Amino acid sequence: MDQSGTDRENHPYVGMWVTKDGYIRHELLPDGRYDEARGSRKSAYQGRYCIEGDHIEYLDDTGFTADGDFRDGILYHAGMILYREE
Repeated sequence: MDQSGTDRENHPYVGMWVTKDGYIRHELLPDGRYDEARGSRKSAYQGRYCIEGDHIEYLDDTGFTADGDFRDGILYHAGMILYREE
């Protein structure tokens, strides 16, 4: 469950988010973990995430933190724009 008590398995933001060129891929897993691939480098970054409303907070396994916002079906994160992979 996320902080709002929502079941992550069915959360609308769980799944794959990809930059337009496909270079960066964020997979938001139902267990509260994420896996980010960059180019051919799979699992370049991994860690935990928490979603509250339309805001996401990331905590990388190395201790790095970042955040982002979902607006109109798009994820804006650290200067990147990611789209839901169909």
